[in-house]
Amino acid sequence: MPEVRAGLRPLFQPLALRGRVLKNRIASTAHAPGYAENGLPGPRYQAYHEAKARGGIGLTMFGGSSIVSGDVTSIYGQIDVSTDRVIPYFQAFAARIHAHGTALMCQISHMGRRTAWDAGDWIAPIAPSAIRDPAHHAMPRAMEEEDIARVIADYIAAARRCAEGGLDGCEVFVTSHLPGQFLSPAANHRQDQWGGTLENRMRFLMEILRGIRLEVPQDFILSLRLSPDESSEGGPDAAECLAVARAARDEGLIDLVNLIGPGGATNASIAQVIPGMALPLAPWMRMAKAFRDGIAMPVLHATRVTDLGTAAHAVESGAVDLIGLTRGHIADPAIVQKALAGQEDRIRPCVGAAYCIDRVYAGKDAVCLHNAATGRETWLPHAIVPAPQRLKAVVAGGGPAGMEAARVLALRGHDVVLIEASGRLGGQVRLAERAGWRRDIGGVADWLAAEIGHLGVRVQFDTWADKENVLAETPDIVIDATGGLPKSLQIPGADLILSTWDALTTLPEAGRAILIHDEVGGHQAVSLAEELVRRGCTVEICTPDRLVGRDLGGSSYPIYLGNLARAGVRLTPVTAISAVLRKGNRLTARLAHEYGGPGDEREVDIVIAELGTEPFPALFDAIKPLSMNQGVTDLAATLSATAQPATTPGLRLYRVGDALAGRDIHAALLDSLRLCKDL
Repeated sequence: MPEVRAGLRPLFQPLALRGRVLKNRIASTAHAPGYAENGLPGPRYQAYHEAKARGGIGLTMFGGSSIVSGDVTSIYGQIDVSTDRVIPYFQAFAARIHAHGTALMCQISHMGRRTAWDAGDWIAPIAPSAIRDPAHHAMPRAMEEEDIARVIADYIAAARRCAEGGLDGCEVFVTSHLPGQFLSPAANHRQDQWGGTLENRMRFLMEILRGIRLEVPQDFILSLRLSPDESSEGGPDAAECLAVARAARDEGLIDLVNLIGPGGATNASIAQVIPGMALPLAPWMRMAKAFRDGIAMPVLHATRVTDLGTAAHAVESGAVDLIGLTRGHIADPAIVQKALAGQEDRIRPCVGAAYCIDRVYAGKDAVCLHNAATGRETWLPHAIVPAPQRLKAVVAGGGPAGMEAARVLALRGHDVVLIEASGRLGGQVRLAERAGWRRDIGGVADWLAAEIGHLGVRVQFDTWADKENVLAETPDIVIDATGGLPKSLQIPGADLILSTWDALTTLPEAGRAILIHDEVGGHQAVSLAEELVRRGCTVEICTPDRLVGRDLGGSSYPIYLGNLARAGVRLTPVTAISAVLRKGNRLTARLAHEYGGPGDEREVDIVIAELGTEPFPALFDAIKPLSMNQGVTDLAATLSATAQPATTPGLRLYRVGDALAGRDIHAALLDSLRLCKDL
């Protein structure tokens, strides 16, 4: 037993699965981060998981929705397990992970109708019945007997490749994927031996599992990824889901059930199954415990478990045998290592921003909102190396970019002063945490503030950074992280319009009629709208885009759309404010249709506009002539993640975050990490 505090000891008991022993009860569940290279887990993919293994995790699963058949289009950048070319990659992968005493498993899947027909090889999707997918909108063709036999064989071959690749096991994704589509009465209308009764609907899955068990070694772990109840979307109910798992258990086919939340076939349920901060911590743990009580075999569960205390309670209470801290390890792959070192307070927390999963659903690679090194392990470090020479650095601005710059520079061993204009660190994060259910976003700023405190960064609060007080510190390095100011509409009556910053700083009184103009399409306008209606205001959001919340991801927009609809918020797309006029003690906003439709007017009490930010250049412009690099951040060095050139001695000046251009928290942190890691 490792030496950990008593409350965490349940997490550090070993667990035996089919003769293989996991060194602890902490796992990362399978997901598709979009790192595959030509369908294969190359150096980036392996390094991402090796960071977790190096950090001490007991089991890391990879390859979310890995493809077993050639008729599945890779819509999430999945690994292709349908040919033998993957085996040597698995072998190299397994060697890297096993070197740290961590077990490694791959999830395998046929997505059935849950894919796209108009990408990749343009193969028509297949499913039990020709019923349109509710999330990805593909219309499949109904599978023939020959298709069924072929796909079962494909699953068996994929599992064999996992075993030959030296993996400890594999996981079959059931719910919402092809085996789950056979199970679901909503997706399976067949009248033959593959449809109708539960016994028939589960036949496809059972034939897959039987075939795999005959093909792989005796000690090869086999897991099912399954929802305990899909009745909310027309799928198998709790009794049927339990019966499926029991049938597989009774034949000795499976060793582990990996439980997700209720369902997952629709856009609305995805936001519940892989939730962000809108849902409470561990929302489906009771459901997991009830299922485990009914199955009496090892259960894994991972849904918004963000801290070790909750994880330990889940294991100790008997709700689970393995606890998934999947997004927790995206935020900090060294969770276990820090716990064993008595540094729980140093663990970078997952705040539930869902930045990672939302990017995947947008066809991008998964990165963490507030750990820029995650997924970039081949060129960005999680652990900062000390610099050969101690320098004096001044960071102007205490938002995320400034705090990350100060943190990294302090870890480099430099003497760091941070100058902050307000009395609190956090910048725009402190505004965002005031709106609706996004309050946990403040955890980003809280962790950074605690870290720079731990590292001895000297912070000057309530001080406006100008040339005089910055240069008074006689710095070698100046980081301009002063951020930006809200952009304003350039229209008649612009002086009558508030920014979202204004509205969040002094929230309007109840009973006000408010029009919000949004050109950003992110969380800002919609979360403000939620907060305003909660306070008793009536709200309309208009946007020149074709839909409100254009850039919101799959774990966020269903929450917002539901909340706004229930609150009676009016959503007006393809419409922009063209002018605002005062009318007595109220305002008249003139609206223009983006595509030439008829204009309109709204009479309201308050008009708010969200257009993002623009840099505030005063400090940079004042110090630039005095710097040896003229404030230039060398592009070639940035792209190659190497040190900025410093051919002559003297003051060096750089900009990061919104001081450079208005973007988001992740971009700000990435700017600071890749710049400061070599300064």
